[in-house]
Amino acid sequence: MDEHERGDRMSQFVQLTVYGLANGAVLALAALGFVLIYKATSVINFAQGELLLVGAYLFYTAFVLLRLPFAVAVLVGVAAAVVLGVAIERVILRPLIGEDPIAVIMVTIGLAAVLKAVVTMFFGTTPREMPKVLPAGTTTVAGATVPLDRLVAVAVAVVVLAAFTVFFRWSRHGIAMRAVADDQQAALVQGISVRRIFALAWAFAAVSALIAGLLLADIAELSQNLGTFGLVVFPVVILGGLDSVPGTIIGGAVIGLVSQYAEGMSAGASQVAPYVVLVLILLLRPYGLFGQPRIERV
Repeated sequence: MDEHERGDRMSQFVQLTVYGLANGAVLALAALGFVLIYKATSVINFAQGELLLVGAYLFYTAFVLLRLPFAVAVLVGVAAAVVLGVAIERVILRPLIGEDPIAVIMVTIGLAAVLKAVVTMFFGTTPREMPKVLPAGTTTVAGATVPLDRLVAVAVAVVVLAAFTVFFRWSRHGIAMRAVADDQQAALVQGISVRRIFALAWAFAAVSALIAGLLLADIAELSQNLGTFGLVVFPVVILGGLDSVPGTIIGGAVIGLVSQYAEGMSAGASQVAPYVVLVLILLLRPYGLFGQPRIERV
């Protein structure tokens, strides 16, 4: 292998790494909402991908259709996402408390179909063009040319995930959410409103989905395909652990990198690689890298 070929391969490796980390950052944000809901309510939310889709279109509506300034559009989108998350918890999920878990899962699948249908009804199926929010252009990293928007997407995701981590560790509501996740009965005894925490978990899940949808729509496109991107969230949360917030960060990075490296070796392999990892982790560590095993004594 001559020097030129070695340089080309190194450049390709750096490009794949940057793309993989950018995709992994978005996946981690989407998976964060999934984990928050599961930790607080023990509900496996199959509508997380559609929340990402709705979040992207909420920002599009505020920024493009209503022509609001970017900062105002973000605030409007976040407020709308919070209202949507709380409404879903109170109107759809709260009446199902105590029901069979399969029934709740089927309701979230139905919710996914409803959310997608609502987006289709208002915006159709044709991809929409949204003005670039992230910086355009390219930069050089280790001799490789990479898009600036991917690097900024990674930075934004890191900041958001760090903010959520700080919130959970030190804020009053964050500590309450951790208490509910550990033991709902004990949290009730301590005067914590479990129902309020349930609503807060869904609100945060919708907000994280909105941010992920905004980033994904900017670096890819705004279309119905954003909902299918949410399917890759499942390998991420299984790898990191269904109840582990730090696991979503590691899981997102691993799945993002594995998908891009697989795509670099063979076209279309990125569609299969995450689920190969999913099967392997289920065989080797069913509770994920950071998940807590549940032991039942009978």
